Amino acid sequence: MAERKISDFAQEFYFTMLQAASGKRKTRDQKRVEERKKSAKSKPFEKGRDPITALSSLDKLVSDFSWSAELAEGDLHNQWMAVVGEDTAKNSAPEDLVDATLTVRCVSTAWATQLRLMSSDILERLNSDYPALKIETLKILGPDAPSWKKGLRSVPGRGPRDTYG
Repeated sequence: MAERKISDFAQEFYFTMLQAASGKRKTRDQKRVEERKKSAKSKPFEKGRDPITALSSLDKLVSDFSWSAELAEGDLHNQWMAVVGEDTAKNSAPEDLVDATLTVRCVSTAWATQLRLMSSDILERLNSDYPALKIETLKILGPDAPSWKKGLRSVPGRGPRDTYG
């Protein structure tokens, strides 16, 4: 069988060189016929031709690219209400997960204080529901303070105290 492959290669090489030496080029139709012949070598029951489900192909893709932690983090953002409850979820949201620290932003300082008191329970629930994330600490933040800087070019000075004269 190996001899046949070598002879096929030799014949193909011979005809390619003959064609190059004669200056004749293949027409489009000749190229199409050759492509059909090459694709006709495929057999319907060869290995690797079995149909696969979309779920199994996605699972393989996730495992090949190690996306399980990213998907778990996305699931945490989507399921935040199930983790902390409806009222708490309305007033807080997870922002970022860096170095096993989950940052949670609250709408008020009162809610930030409430979440700090509940942090051990939330952390326990997160680790039981999302073990792939390996969350060790929670960083709970209140709302952002308003910026008193106005315009593209601001002059350094005493800040907001200057505006109340």
